[in-house]
Amino acid sequence: MTPPVLTNAELNRATLARQLLLERSAVGVPAAIEQLAGMQAQEPKHPFAGLWTRLEDFSSAALRDALVSGDVVRATLMRSTLHLFSAADYRALRLALQPPASVALRVLGARAQGLDPVAVVSAARELLAGRPLTFDAIRAGLLERFPQVNDRALGYATRTLVPLVMVPDPAGGRWGYPRASEFTLAEEFLDGPLAPPAPAALVRRYLGAFGPASAADVQTWSGIGGMKAVLDGMRSQLAVFADERRRELFDLPDAPRPGADAQAPVRFLPEFDNLVLAYDDRTRVIADEHRPLVTTKNLRVKATFLVDGVVAGTWSVATKRRVATLSLEPFGPVPKPAMEALTEAGEALARFAEPDANAHAVTVAG
Repeated sequence: MTPPVLTNAELNRATLARQLLLERSAVGVPAAIEQLAGMQAQEPKHPFAGLWTRLEDFSSAALRDALVSGDVVRATLMRSTLHLFSAADYRALRLALQPPASVALRVLGARAQGLDPVAVVSAARELLAGRPLTFDAIRAGLLERFPQVNDRALGYATRTLVPLVMVPDPAGGRWGYPRASEFTLAEEFLDGPLAPPAPAALVRRYLGAFGPASAADVQTWSGIGGMKAVLDGMRSQLAVFADERRRELFDLPDAPRPGADAQAPVRFLPEFDNLVLAYDDRTRVIADEHRPLVTTKNLRVKATFLVDGVVAGTWSVATKRRVATLSLEPFGPVPKPAMEALTEAGEALARFAEPDANAHAVTVAG
């Protein structure tokens, strides 16, 4: 049977609905992060803006409290970068995400000379048993055991091969973490073992957050190959569609798929937001010609804003003389009603991002 075809506009609205971008949600922070299949958190401040744009009446304290309580963890996950996951999702999915982290050691190149990953993992676990440490301390301790190995290689192997959680600090400042944070063994932080790898559970979490999607999309998000076989094995449990180019897409049967005419308010996304990173084919949320305008030469992903559900430009906030200014850089002309909505929302975001400023403003480049 020929699968139903979903237009790019329909795929866009499905994604926005899953990503809490059609309307702000009243769910709590851990539940929101589960719905989003995690949040990129290489820098601790970005998820705060990401939740502000998605949740009703979000306060920074709500995320800090979830981190301190352990309901949400900050740890190395997809693409070997720091993410926020709910504690439940981290426990369930961390080992399923291990394969690409193990392969990532090849980026060390010549620095990996003499590195024995198995021995390093064992030594790191012994070093961290019962005591959180900063990565400077972890590298120093491992260097005593392996003096002929590059210290950065020792640290990177530990970061990617040993499940670790960054320890939050109630006095860690505005974003919940001090400048030199400590890490601890995940099993100790969670007070229990991690679940065995479960690729099907990982796929369900991804589809719930980003579906309908192709096997290549799942692989791009997770970094794990062989997802076509996993999806084929789940075919009887999933809804199957095709996109406008007749590529096969999979989804959870009961997941929301609003029509292309669903209203999509303007929205602001922080740097590195997974909305613009979680697909092989990203045209449902950003035009191919605009992708180079979002990713810098050193691979930073700029903060972006959405107009009618699609990335329409980038934004940044700077404070000078106690005035916080949010600057918009559109990729092209923005309709007047959308610009008015961006200005209103941008001022609110500037107040959230820089609450200590005396005044807040929005400017448009060009």
